[in-house]
Amino acid sequence: MALPVIEPYALPGEPPRGRVAWNLDPGRAALLVHDMQNHFLAPFKAGPIPEVIANIQRLRERCAALGVPVLYSAQPGAQEPRLRGLLTDFWGPGLGAEPSAAAIVGPLRPADPSAVLTKWRYSAFVRTDLDERLRGRDQLVLVGVYAHIGVLATALDAFMRDIQPFVVADAVADFSLDHHRGALDYAAQRCAAVVTTAQVLA
Repeated sequence: MALPVIEPYALPGEPPRGRVAWNLDPGRAALLVHDMQNHFLAPFKAGPIPEVIANIQRLRERCAALGVPVLYSAQPGAQEPRLRGLLTDFWGPGLGAEPSAAAIVGPLRPADPSAVLTKWRYSAFVRTDLDERLRGRDQLVLVGVYAHIGVLATALDAFMRDIQPFVVADAVADFSLDHHRGALDYAAQRCAAVVTTAQVLA
């Protein structure tokens, strides 16, 4: 039930062809840095995490320059079984009590702790105030880990709330290249615009 050891892989190239032609608007968008916690990054032996972190940093800097809200999701450590629920059946007890495990990785740590959502389920909308924090914004740029679990679940949830999700193909990571590509393919065909860091910055 523990997280797997993740072998290095190269980020996919061109994103899959999608079904929508949405255009990002800084006045409508927010950035969600999804679960970039030490606990979830520890299974990666190497790539693609350094490149993913660098791309998220670039996106975060541009958002700050344009006044685009930047939010973070983070699961709490030492979760009580009644709060963790069915996640235990799939993944065990989750994060330990050590503060370092739950901390967002150093290069991405937010200056403002109030920007962090305490996340309880795959989707960052469940049992959080993400809806309220968007403050009428109807576009959500998604980066972080893991692409085929929480990132995809959050994209689907956003879509079902009429919030346009943008999954950044080279700013997410996953258990393997196959999982990564599969998440992008599903998102592009069912619920999101799949874009690259360069496309978002442009």
